[in-house]
Amino acid sequence: MLYGIAAATTALLLSAVLTALVRAPALRLGLLDRRCRRALPLGGGVAVVLVTCLVAAAGEWTGVAPLGSGIPRLLVAAAAVAALGLVADARRVKARFLLGGTAVAAASAVPYEETGVLGGLVAVGWIVGVTLAFRALDHADALAGTVGVVTAFGVGACAAAEVMDGLAVLLSVLAAALTGFLMHNWHPARVGLGACGSLFAGFVLASAAVLTRAGYEGGASAGVLFALTAVASADVVLVVLARRLGGRPLLRRGPDHLAHRLRRLGLTPQGATVVLGMGAFGGVLVGVLVHLGWVAESGALWVGTGVLMGVLLLLRVKRPAPPPTASVQVRTQLRVRNG
Repeated sequence: MLYGIAAATTALLLSAVLTALVRAPALRLGLLDRRCRRALPLGGGVAVVLVTCLVAAAGEWTGVAPLGSGIPRLLVAAAAVAALGLVADARRVKARFLLGGTAVAAASAVPYEETGVLGGLVAVGWIVGVTLAFRALDHADALAGTVGVVTAFGVGACAAAEVMDGLAVLLSVLAAALTGFLMHNWHPARVGLGACGSLFAGFVLASAAVLTRAGYEGGASAGVLFALTAVASADVVLVVLARRLGGRPLLRRGPDHLAHRLRRLGLTPQGATVVLGMGAFGGVLVGVLVHLGWVAESGALWVGTGVLMGVLLLLRVKRPAPPPTASVQVRTQLRVRNG
């Protein structure tokens, strides 16, 4: 317990300091994301990954807080996914390579002895989906970090209930590292998370959730896992439906996500992040209570109903119309008149 508090405090401070330090190198190296017509350096994800891995590994190496069976393998797989994300931040990477690399990493982290082969394959697909969904959440300042912190605390509570102390410490360290990063990522953000950090956070959270639910009945586990990641799931469903109905390519970036639509309803960037963070907290709370047996398994259905209603309502929020462009003939006439 004391080591967990010390590790989380160390991770928070190190992440805050390292995130500030990596901003300048990211700018020099061109590791940028252009958001709202401004260049945002993407070194924050590197800071979160390094701090989480180093602090968790220190507990394992010193023997003060052993991670436990399967957790080191999970951490190595998550680091590999983060490295793939860093490549995607630096240069364009096709979606199939991200998908395939994440699937290979997920396949190495699933506990097949408890899930079985079929259940393990389903778990791999779910981990890949959540990991990529967390990358999609990085469409607004502080959103992926806020949802990640809330989810980490929830999955950590489930791990603690299963007496998985090493996994609970890892999740508390991840939550602390994301909190330190958020000190620089709140709107207007000075540093971004990028694919490196968002894929890493999503992979660790999804894999940890699978480990905590391994051995439970499949239907109940699906409800708990969905509740723990309700906001990320809602964002994916919203984007897929909006782009399909609008006849737009699924993989082309656009203002179709949750925060974009909440902004069009009049919320500030900070307000949209707070609203979605509260939504994440509600889903995580239900998932934890169902996992502990304090709420009936049907409680996850309420989360699903809320997600469905939210998606359908936000689908009605129209995309902004593109600005009108004057033809060459009109511009020529204007130049003549003005001249």
